[in-house]
Amino acid sequence: MAEITADMIKNLRERTGVAMGKCKEALVLAEGDMEKAIDVLRKAGMAAGVKKEGRETKEGLILTGEDKNSLVIAEANVETDFVAQNDRFKHFVHDVVKQALETKPASLADFAQQPYYKDKSISIDQYRNLLIQALGENIQLRRLETIHKHPNSSYGIYSHMGGKLVVVVEIEGSSDQEGIAKEIAMHIAAENPEYLKPEEIPAHVRAREEEIARSQVVGKPENVIEKIVAGKIKAVEEQLCLIHQKYIKDNTVTVQQFLEICAKKLGKTLSVRCFWRWKVGA
Repeated sequence: MAEITADMIKNLRERTGVAMGKCKEALVLAEGDMEKAIDVLRKAGMAAGVKKEGRETKEGLILTGEDKNSLVIAEANVETDFVAQNDRFKHFVHDVVKQALETKPASLADFAQQPYYKDKSISIDQYRNLLIQALGENIQLRRLETIHKHPNSSYGIYSHMGGKLVVVVEIEGSSDQEGIAKEIAMHIAAENPEYLKPEEIPAHVRAREEEIARSQVVGKPENVIEKIVAGKIKAVEEQLCLIHQKYIKDNTVTVQQFLEICAKKLGKTLSVRCFWRWKVGA
């Protein structure tokens, strides 16, 4: 029998999506023959979708779920929008969110190996493979994140295009302002800010923008150049940073100013702590 190497196990894992331990067992049973090992896994219902694993998945669905202490975002991808609209696929994503909310996995890889709560004889990854066989398309659980809620924060969720674009916003300073958080989430969905505030813009991005700005004012006096460059950098900040963007429902104020107006009415101090903007396939 051929020696079962770590590379062989890794290769089988990549081809089937099955756990490393199960891949090793299959290779031992198949005496090191890769194709026979795949057949072993397929007969066990663990690698039903192996031939479809390499297909490109650009469609899909993003869902959220929450309880008192946590919020989960999950994205699953498929090949076509037709299957993305299929009830069995939607149930799969709902089940993923429900289970992740209960188990709060440390990583997507750990989650994939958890026993599926409705049928503990199979893992989440085996459930996914069985669905591939049933629906005839590659299905990938692309990303999963658990957000641990802060006691003095509000969370707004906005889902757009039937779950193809989802935004979650955390507002710090109050635990009962989901409405304001959702308003800002709708703004983020439309305006797609890359950063929360100017301090988050990476140094290399600033350097590139400054270089571009300086290239556009060659030949002008130095004091004029500095003012123009500063103005252009400020314009970049207003475009890229959420708090400096013009609020989409009232462009006479920025998002920061909109939040300050809301906070004043409530007699509170509110600020955007962070946001998540997920788009299918992006």
